[in-house]
Amino acid sequence: MRRLDLPDADISLWPAFLGEHEATALLRELLGAIPWRRDTITVFGRTHPIPRLHQWFADDGRAYTWSGLTMEPAPWPDGLLRIRARLLAHTGVDFDGCLANLYRDGQDAMGWHADDEPELGPEPVIASVSLGASRDFQLRHRTRKDLPTTTITLPHGSLLVMEGPTQAHWKHQLPRRMRVVEPRINLTFRRMFEG
Repeated sequence: MRRLDLPDADISLWPAFLGEHEATALLRELLGAIPWRRDTITVFGRTHPIPRLHQWFADDGRAYTWSGLTMEPAPWPDGLLRIRARLLAHTGVDFDGCLANLYRDGQDAMGWHADDEPELGPEPVIASVSLGASRDFQLRHRTRKDLPTTTITLPHGSLLVMEGPTQAHWKHQLPRRMRVVEPRINLTFRRMFEG
């Protein structure tokens, strides 16, 4: 386990949370089992397709809204239920939602954002499992311009956990990387706030 030494953040990385064989089998399973969708969002008055495929899973029919898009949950596939149980044992958090993203190659990306929607609570715990192509993950502080952008690589089978004040103080992104030709699935497990 590696802790990122960043102010106003609590971020840990397990580069080999899943073994190579297990991670590869799960990648293949989820590529076929998840009913991937591609939506459009409107930003600054312009509508454009989201540059990746995605799907939302959650207990009790909990919808998830971000960037003006509301997603109703799909039924949990077996592979996600297995990882969810493993994350509960590993983190002690009973995650009840998962946003799955499929980056088909290095042209698919995620722009700067924070997972700070109100339904996630004031200090959300986000557990992010990566399958497939290794991709760069970048973080930048919201207000401290003296801090450089931090880049880490999220390898196949890794787990990144962001918690505490992280979402309040930091934004993150997955930038385009044209040299990447293989797909990557990212599973971001969340606990929806009740209170």
